[in-house]
Amino acid sequence: MMNPLLFSPALAALLVQGIHAAHPPVTPRLVGEWWTVAGDPDLGALTSPKQQPVDFGIWQAADGTWQIWSCIRGTKEPGNTRLFHRWEGANLTDTHWTPKGIALQADPALGETRGGLQAPYVIRHEGKFWMFYGDWVNICLATSTDGKRFSRHQNAEGKPQLDFAGTIDRTRNGRDPMVLRIGSRWHLYYTAHPGNKGFDYARTSDDLIHWGRERVVAAGGRSGDGPYSAECPFVAEPLPGQYYLFRTQAYGKNAQTMVYHSRDPLDFGIGNDAEHYVTALPVAAPEVFRREGQWYMAALLPTLKGIRITRMEWASTGG
Repeated sequence: MMNPLLFSPALAALLVQGIHAAHPPVTPRLVGEWWTVAGDPDLGALTSPKQQPVDFGIWQAADGTWQIWSCIRGTKEPGNTRLFHRWEGANLTDTHWTPKGIALQADPALGETRGGLQAPYVIRHEGKFWMFYGDWVNICLATSTDGKRFSRHQNAEGKPQLDFAGTIDRTRNGRDPMVLRIGSRWHLYYTAHPGNKGFDYARTSDDLIHWGRERVVAAGGRSGDGPYSAECPFVAEPLPGQYYLFRTQAYGKNAQTMVYHSRDPLDFGIGNDAEHYVTALPVAAPEVFRREGQWYMAALLPTLKGIRITRMEWASTGG
């Protein structure tokens, strides 16, 4: 039996390196050209030259068509200027999907911040579509049977906010939810910036409505710790038990998203990410998904005037 007094930090680091060498992480790699699927929409009286389609969700509706809902910021919508617009495409590889108009606007009567809708994300479960989104303070839920027309969830107070264990700090702008099933439990990832420092968080649930206590899963490290250093957290599992967190730091022409690997979906490096960092990609707000065996990435245009898609693959790093 090893003497615990001889188990030094240096030896621990060597053991970690050995584990990684035996099972090296793969690296996400973009393949081929991008194609644009959504542009700068006409919002009628709410249209503004300053508006930008930003954080979005992409999924396939019940009839097989592809859907995108995007948060459009900088519009003439009262309050925080944001609302949801949607597009529809017959095929994933089609360009310039059809604009379908404004899809959802914040309802202050239901506790949502006026003009504060952010980052829709949709999954399909038990014959129903579940849309998670931010209202500037809370994470909310809407559901649909066809994947096109959504109705807000009603909690015990008749409002769309999810049931979160613990106290919510209303000043930190909780936002950018995404949901992944791992084993028998659902994991909800999102970001917020208490004290103007960005963190990625997770909660778990058995039913998609009632969620446990918050846990920090990523913060600081080479991504920085500014208020926007942990934007748009997105977790993928390309290989069983191997999880990859995509974490955006910058939008626009200098877009940057750093990618982290972990075998624990609740720990991608907090303060020290040296053991988890994989690569950096010149994209913002990516959503990663697989269709018929092929992986794809959707992300924002560098101009912030639309959304694009490309193929991607997971490349071995060797070792």
